[in-house]
Amino acid sequence: MSYESARDRRGPFVTSCDVVVVGSGASGAVVATELAESGLSVIVLEEGPRIDAADHGRLRPSESLRHVWRDGGMTVAVGRGDSPTINVTMGRVVGGSSVITGGVCFRTPDRVLDTWAHEHGLVDYGAGMLDEEFAHVEERIHVEDVPRESWSRSTKLFDEGAARKGYRLQPMRRNTKGCRGCGRCNFGCPEQAKLSVDLSYLPRAVAAGAQVWSHCRVERVRIRGGRAVGVEGRLLNGRGGRPKDRLCVHARRVVVACGAWHTPLLLRKSGLGKRSRALGRKMTLHPGFRMLARFPEDIVVDGWKGAMQGAYSTAFEHEGITLTDLFIPVSVIGATMPGFGARHLRNARRMRNMAMFGGMLHDEGGGTVHGALGADPIVSYRMSPRDRAAIPRLLRLMGETFLEAGAEVVFPGVLGLEEGLDADAFRRFPFESLPARRLEASSQHPLGSARMGAEPSSSVVDGAGRAWEVDELYVADGSVLPTSLGVNPQLSIMAVATRMAWRMRERRLP
Repeated sequence: MSYESARDRRGPFVTSCDVVVVGSGASGAVVATELAESGLSVIVLEEGPRIDAADHGRLRPSESLRHVWRDGGMTVAVGRGDSPTINVTMGRVVGGSSVITGGVCFRTPDRVLDTWAHEHGLVDYGAGMLDEEFAHVEERIHVEDVPRESWSRSTKLFDEGAARKGYRLQPMRRNTKGCRGCGRCNFGCPEQAKLSVDLSYLPRAVAAGAQVWSHCRVERVRIRGGRAVGVEGRLLNGRGGRPKDRLCVHARRVVVACGAWHTPLLLRKSGLGKRSRALGRKMTLHPGFRMLARFPEDIVVDGWKGAMQGAYSTAFEHEGITLTDLFIPVSVIGATMPGFGARHLRNARRMRNMAMFGGMLHDEGGGTVHGALGADPIVSYRMSPRDRAAIPRLLRLMGETFLEAGAEVVFPGVLGLEEGLDADAFRRFPFESLPARRLEASSQHPLGSARMGAEPSSSVVDGAGRAWEVDELYVADGSVLPTSLGVNPQLSIMAVATRMAWRMRERRLP
């Protein structure tokens, strides 16, 4: 059928279909495509705008933040206790967060799948049991290794330090084709080489007859007689994009794919969450931390030349730590350099000598999604003692690796730190006793807030994505994954959504 924008409509919008999918990101696009290609009439509703991939690739990072990212990239999970406040980035656009990721695609580790099978009762999710779904998705989004010749100098320097410390980096796996290594995957690929779902899945859904509507805010699932019969909300067609006219889609099946951040809020507003305490609880985030390093002036790094995320290491996964390469656009890094005035300018001017690496924690799940008066929830996060103790270890690993590679100073993400630390100062720095509120932390991976399981008392949906409380209501996004993964979740989310879509195909509509 087509892509449509509710912003251009006047008056209420009432329609019907076989299946309505709320959310157009990695999971919603997969479900919509698989069901549309099976012959069902499908409508996809997205709160954000549709921005052509070529147009996105021409935007400045500041423009991408304004038009594509939720809250301009300033969404946070508020730290509780001795936990950092975590910046959580998400897309608000047709294609969802897949549009603003680095494209990293790893299969769910076998040890994680076995945990799902043995500890959460998901017996058909054990090691090897998702291989068909993984292969299906990988073919459609073209998952490949990043060749070493595409590694940036920043990555290669970190790898040199790692080798001297006794471990090595491995090539990253990403959903790219024809990547030239311009280093701005998060802010729009100028070559359209990152095959996010707006390029790889949604065009197939539309070709099969699906309608994709942007500027539609769904506020409630319509339930009648214990069965989901559609959704309702508002069109964002008011002045300045504010909610105005009524939206109502009658459907024989409803699929919620709003992501772990918003799905619990929508389900609660629809009356769910009364049979268990699982909804909105135990969200995992993979809290991430970065390390910048400045090399001597005669070592030109130019870390933006090469794949934004080219390599990783699982050498410390037994400690719950994954080291992962990244180098975001230089203008964004420069703006975050420490110091004020002349000192800040002096640090920012040395960007050609700067390298960067990151790491994330395989966390135990301390996030809670609270209600809110508006369209967005309030989310808090309390780290487990194990995860909190891993932060100093991660920061010291990254800093020591860069120093081993020849860095003159390193810049850990510590708020209020006005200068970089040389080797002696870094080793003396009291990371272990530093209050967590002084640590910069980020996440792109909220998961598990409407987790699947074998019992309605401890989960929100079953292994097929069906809500325990309401018939013909499915959840098929990152919120269903019962634990964190220790790896980037995009491929896992898409594989699980594929399985759920295949099972929906086999189940007759009412």
